[in-house]
Amino acid sequence: MPSDTTTPLTTAPKGSKTLTIGVPCYNEALTIGKVVKDFRAVFPHARILVIDNASTDDTAQIARDAGAEVVSEPRKGKGNAVQTLFRVSVSDWLIMVDGDDTYPAEEAAKLIAKIEEQGGDTIVGCRVSDDPAAFKTLHTWANDLLAATIETIFRSPCGDLFSGYRLFTKRFYRNIPLLSSGFEVETELSLQTIDKGFVQHSANVQFRSRPEGSFSKLNTVQDGFRVLRVIMWVFKDFRPLVFFSSLSLAVALLSLGVGVFPILDYVRFQWVYHVPLAILAVGLAVLSALSLTCGVVLDTIVRYNRQQFLIGLRNYE
Repeated sequence: MPSDTTTPLTTAPKGSKTLTIGVPCYNEALTIGKVVKDFRAVFPHARILVIDNASTDDTAQIARDAGAEVVSEPRKGKGNAVQTLFRVSVSDWLIMVDGDDTYPAEEAAKLIAKIEEQGGDTIVGCRVSDDPAAFKTLHTWANDLLAATIETIFRSPCGDLFSGYRLFTKRFYRNIPLLSSGFEVETELSLQTIDKGFVQHSANVQFRSRPEGSFSKLNTVQDGFRVLRVIMWVFKDFRPLVFFSSLSLAVALLSLGVGVFPILDYVRFQWVYHVPLAILAVGLAVLSALSLTCGVVLDTIVRYNRQQFLIGLRNYE
């Protein structure tokens, strides 16, 4: 693990906190040099750490030439890069930003001001822009749909789920469990924040279009399916009782719908003529009961694991 060579910010935050600017990126040779130089100008004494996520262009060398420290992460996927960033960071605060030059460096001051004012464990930069081309319509809809789903399940605001501009305290990034390997890592960060009881605040930050010649790595159709998968994953892993009890109810209703014909047979003729439907109805009823049982058991396990995490977090402090 690298030593903590960061020194207090020139902006003099409360408590003289040390800062790392973490930039996970893949094939951002066109923009990474400017991103590093911009952040160096705003935070001259911060550690600037670029996580090169198996780039096939000159991203790593350009970042070094611009004055950044570069760490290679050969496993493709932003989630893997973020996990590496969390592992090698040692400063009091860590600001994560994309390497595509869509987030102005000076906007980071808003994240710092928010945590100095309100405290907490993480600050999410909620993207705002006067440029209509900065946001893809389908991505905006997906963001809103997923945010509404999560806020309904957890009854807690989650901020801009797809934002790549975030500030983390050392308490947060040293303890948050991450499993995502791809672009859904931002969503998992928000989910784990809520589920594990960390305190999150939001601050509006300017967002701009990519420079000409720079292309997004996102795929609208593929990412749309990914969002649906994340929604299912949220229910199953974080709220198993809700997921499996809903499944149990749906199967129970289907069992009743199928079983009504054998029941009518018996009422009318004291004999069951729809024997296959009767067997299917019984099988569905058993499946419904099993699903509900799974939900209860898994919910107990999730609750126990959450308790153990909070105990471990208390011991960390």
